[in-house]
Amino acid sequence: MKTISSVQNPIVKQVLQLKEKSRVRKTSGLFVLEGKRELSLALKGNYRTGPVLIYEDICPAAEIEALFDNTPRKAEFISISKEVYRKLAYRETTEGVLAISENKEHTLNAVSFTKANPLILVAEAPEKPGNIGALLRTADAANADAVIIANPKTDLYNPNILRSSVGCVFTRQIATGSTEEVISFLKKNNIRICCAALTASVPYHTVDFTGATALVVGTEATGLSDEWLRNSDRNIIIPMQGEIDSMNVSVSAAILIFEAKRQRGFL
Repeated sequence: MKTISSVQNPIVKQVLQLKEKSRVRKTSGLFVLEGKRELSLALKGNYRTGPVLIYEDICPAAEIEALFDNTPRKAEFISISKEVYRKLAYRETTEGVLAISENKEHTLNAVSFTKANPLILVAEAPEKPGNIGALLRTADAANADAVIIANPKTDLYNPNILRSSVGCVFTRQIATGSTEEVISFLKKNNIRICCAALTASVPYHTVDFTGATALVVGTEATGLSDEWLRNSDRNIIIPMQGEIDSMNVSVSAAILIFEAKRQRGFL
């Protein structure tokens, strides 16, 4: 197995560029994932993985090589020194492995459904990587059929999104598009649009979510755009009993999506 001990190595420089610059990720079609769990989920999600960098003092190379045993994917395994690992890793507790991987095209046309009543989580213009990661974790926990991000403000392979999603970027169908494109997609597929909104709304638990449904959430600061509200089939609200009138977007999404799962018998 090849060894890299210098932080000046071209592969080390490539990893740093991919981690730090969205433009490089977009133009190259590559990103960096970090952690054994994340690598395992990416392989399960049919991501094509390039060089895999392993710091063997933390993670035996055999454990990482074994992840590829039941996949058609082949990879170059590279042992890295402690100095290189410290240069590249977000923190030293990230399991001793990093990998360069090819991204996927997250188009609406690529989304497909295997059942007649899909449950979709839509988020309009989320900005904070931590919120996006939490939304993806929520969607994974609820086994949502897809996550759609309307008017995205950051790329899905931002290291902070990958980290906060704990690999759930790789476990769900994810698509992006403009608000207009997403609304058109939902209507074309006869998916009911239920928008979380403060006005003209009914309590969320009084609405039937058992049919094909898109639960749509906006930003904490401004909520959803007027375009969503004009095209909504039903505006829903989470009754608030305190002094404020909003919650973290990922918390709101979790409440709504698990009410839908409850109505569906958690199927």
